[in-house]
Amino acid sequence: MRLAGQDLVVGYDDRTVIDGLSVQIPPGGLTVIIGPNACGKSTLLRTLGRLLKPRGGSVLLDGEVLHDLPPRQVAQRLGVLPQSPLVPEGVTVADLVARGRQPHQRWWQQWSPADRAAVDTALADADITDLADRPVEALSGGQRQRVWIAMALAQQTEALLLDEPTTFLDPAHQVDVLRLMRRLQQGGRTVVAVLHDLNQAARYADHVIAMKSGRIIAAGPPPEVLTEPLIHDVFSLPCTVIPDPLTGSPLVIPHP
Repeated sequence: MRLAGQDLVVGYDDRTVIDGLSVQIPPGGLTVIIGPNACGKSTLLRTLGRLLKPRGGSVLLDGEVLHDLPPRQVAQRLGVLPQSPLVPEGVTVADLVARGRQPHQRWWQQWSPADRAAVDTALADADITDLADRPVEALSGGQRQRVWIAMALAQQTEALLLDEPTTFLDPAHQVDVLRLMRRLQQGGRTVVAVLHDLNQAARYADHVIAMKSGRIIAAGPPPEVLTEPLIHDVFSLPCTVIPDPLTGSPLVIPHP
């Protein structure tokens, strides 16, 4: 599956956030978008996921203009987890995760064994099977985040776009989510995520996109992007980059 943006112009009201940006997402890879706050990371992800319509340029899905395709067809191929989605009142975890199956259902077949299996697998992958009967509104922020991830997983799309999926999670569950993203990518899915932690990006991504002020400053494998000059330029952060002693990936150490 090929996902790309060409000459994108995107903004909110009278403010332009992205102006003339082009990007290629490697198919079957785990791409992480990094950059300082308000640089356009989430705006780019939401545009690639059809949550925002560009004012100029286009998003292409296998060569077709994404916003011209039927919404159901897009939902069967692209799963999107935005930041801080609203929690419906009175909905259980299992019910919310099951909503991820809606793009695959038809009026003559509302539920199937395949749907049940997809929901069960998503609950297990997100480590929330024991929460299935709990109301979503009664959960902690970290638990809710895993519920939304499970709903996206239940969609069983070719590509999964995640906006800050480790937000609200403790370190152990952050690692669980990052490992899950890697397993999904190794299983053939294209995964794109916005992350703030540079060392998580370095360890788990095979393609990194660095943004600043609505522009892509660099894109490529982590060792080529996460360099001391680039991090200083993009984040105004003096640092030393050394090989991670466990993985060999770049390890960013901010200066005191």
